[in-house]
Amino acid sequence: MFDQKRAALAAAGLLALAGCGDGSAGADESTTLPEPEGTEQLSVEVIEEFPHDPEAFTQGLELRDGVMYESTGLYGESDLRLTDPGTGEVIDSQDLPGDEFAEGLTLTDDAIWQITWQEGVAYRRDLDSLDVVETVEYEGEGWGICHDGERLIMSDGSSTLTFRDPETFEPQGTVEVELDGEPLQQINELECVDGQVWANVWQTDQIVRIDPGTGEVGAVVDVSGLLPEDEAAGADVLNGIAAAEDEGTFYITGKLWPTMFLVSFV
Repeated sequence: MFDQKRAALAAAGLLALAGCGDGSAGADESTTLPEPEGTEQLSVEVIEEFPHDPEAFTQGLELRDGVMYESTGLYGESDLRLTDPGTGEVIDSQDLPGDEFAEGLTLTDDAIWQITWQEGVAYRRDLDSLDVVETVEYEGEGWGICHDGERLIMSDGSSTLTFRDPETFEPQGTVEVELDGEPLQQINELECVDGQVWANVWQTDQIVRIDPGTGEVGAVVDVSGLLPEDEAAGADVLNGIAAAEDEGTFYITGKLWPTMFLVSFV
């Protein structure tokens, strides 16, 4: 069942990457981004490991005041949940309708924005109750979203990032993301930190750092090999990045991963 998104993309003729047809996204199936000159090449240093729900199809991740906000996908299983990042315990949750596939989420000063994959619906939620206070429609697909303090930045699986008003969700412009002069496709979960956008790239074990002003990728982080072979066999792709309390540290995990990692990029 965790292959719903991949199967749907394949059926639509949008899945160009090889080795994605059997529903398992182990290390052998991931692709690797190029290493152009001038682009910083980073790896991860694991600081600590924490339990993560192995049935959570992680689509969005963000930390605030010691609580992890997580959006999980799949039709009939999508939800928004608050968890204890130290134990993985679910503190509170709200389910989405069964015919909606949740994607990324982000927090503004007074609200949570959660987007959906192909349903063209974004939910503005109350920070405390998680209840939907507003429903907004948008064109195209929703993959990842983050808030840079002034605007929302949203991905749709292409090389385009769309800027949106954090109050109305109205689009305010776009930027094309490039790596070594070529469009970088399949940009997924996003995290805005200090004027930069960190992004998972679907079907890779890489996280990229994007300058939203120019769209240029300034750094590529190799995150391969985090899960032991036995755990990786039952897991899907790397997805989920949240800035941690200490500057320069991040929580990262993946879809159906049993572990969440606190890391620094070195």
